[in-house]
Amino acid sequence: MTSDAPLRHAAGIATDSTRGSTRPARAQLSRLEPAEVSEPAQPGPAAPLDHATVRAIVAGIMLAMFLSALEQTIVAPALPAIGKSLGNVDDLSWVITAYLLALTATTPLFGKLSDIYGRRAVLLLAIGIFILGSIACALAPSLWVLVFSRGLQGIGGGGLLPIAQTIIADLLSPRERPVVQGRTSIMFMSASILGPVLGGLITDHLHWSLIFWINVPLGGVALVMTERALRHLPRNDRPHRLDVIGAALMVGAAVTLMMALSLGGTHYSWTSWRMVGLLAASAVLWALFALRLLTAREPFIPLAILHGRVTSTMTIAAFFSIGTVIGVTIYMPLYCQTVLGVSASLSGLALIAYMGGATLGSLVSTRFIVRIRHYMRVPLGGLVVAVAMLGVLAVDPAKHTFAEVVGVLFVIGCGLGPMYPVSTIVMQNTVKPHQLGTATGTLNFFRTLGGAIVVAVFGAIVLGGAAAQGSVMTIDKLASGQADLGPAFHWVFIAAAICLGISFFCLLAVEERPLHGPMRAVETAAD
Repeated sequence: MTSDAPLRHAAGIATDSTRGSTRPARAQLSRLEPAEVSEPAQPGPAAPLDHATVRAIVAGIMLAMFLSALEQTIVAPALPAIGKSLGNVDDLSWVITAYLLALTATTPLFGKLSDIYGRRAVLLLAIGIFILGSIACALAPSLWVLVFSRGLQGIGGGGLLPIAQTIIADLLSPRERPVVQGRTSIMFMSASILGPVLGGLITDHLHWSLIFWINVPLGGVALVMTERALRHLPRNDRPHRLDVIGAALMVGAAVTLMMALSLGGTHYSWTSWRMVGLLAASAVLWALFALRLLTAREPFIPLAILHGRVTSTMTIAAFFSIGTVIGVTIYMPLYCQTVLGVSASLSGLALIAYMGGATLGSLVSTRFIVRIRHYMRVPLGGLVVAVAMLGVLAVDPAKHTFAEVVGVLFVIGCGLGPMYPVSTIVMQNTVKPHQLGTATGTLNFFRTLGGAIVVAVFGAIVLGGAAAQGSVMTIDKLASGQADLGPAFHWVFIAAAICLGISFFCLLAVEERPLHGPMRAVETAAD
């Protein structure tokens, strides 16, 4: 795309990169008709692309999503080796925290930018930043340089997932999206399982820096595939103005809150001046951000997205349900090791059963969604099953056998799996085409934020149940100690069930709008 492309789009002209000519942009022409501007959002027609082009686009964006998902888990097993190599073991947690902070804070920003400048340009920028950050990580001479580089890598990773999901919405009609969204959920969860295994193998048998170097060729392939394929992607541009002040306030509020949730109860006491200061600063920034949304001419997140019944209730449902998925993922190995007394490897097997169930639930649910009229019954039924199984675990956490827990976790995963694709599909089915990037980025932001808050709540319950007199108890100390955590996990499972109950009632309030569009040979496109 030429350098004056944004000017052409702002003037109502889109570039046809395949022929080097210009043509009127349908999205620009439609906005000139006042009647259409005032009408409710209607999903655009499916992109008239051949299956080869669709497959190329889907393959490229799935590889980009895989990179983002893999990098969230692959580093953890390498931390001891990294600390020994760089001579700093006290601050290792920042290697993980820096990536998650940057990813969470920039996710809505990239979604908004893709609505302004187009998916292709912004996705290529995100992949480029991710590759640059990976190289900097591999070459880092000290731990704090590595932490900074992980933050840079997280900025790129923050753009990969929401833009990829938005491209699927640009590419396929609402009735076609569930199958591909189901495939992306499978890919994301598979990367979450593969990450720790691959990170451990590379660290034990090669060198920890290779967990970053492998991103370079993979990112290069994704860069080439998306650069070529996305030239044919239909665009729904409208002139937007980036609310820089609103974006800065939201990023600042998110970063301070995430830092407080990451450090509270583990590095510092929740009543320490550091934690009180971070929480107070986050509260002030969130208040200023809310004020900015009400007063800005074009706020960072359109009020229609926040005020809409479907979008708001679905965002809250995803906040609690996906947050619970993340929280159970983090604390289930600790439960297996400290309460059931199994080894670390067996606790990993329980986690694989849980994620495998979620993957299966996601895949099966997308098959049902496109075939039944009342598709919201699928995630509602899944949440009921998950709550019931959490109740089974909560009755007496210490009395279950490991085999029973593995089976229950598999069923819980099956029940929670539909929430990944359904929340994305419903959100994208509601907003206007030129708001897809912003809406998808906002949804992913609140999913991740929900995970951070639920993990912090679970951690406070566990640490509070085994708090040492006059000292700050950490998860590492609990894992190696003799504390009786059975009663604590009783309340953890109850808290998880309450979160899913809130998600269930939010889903009941979601208006079930039909998924529009034809069902073409999407199976071929998704392969």
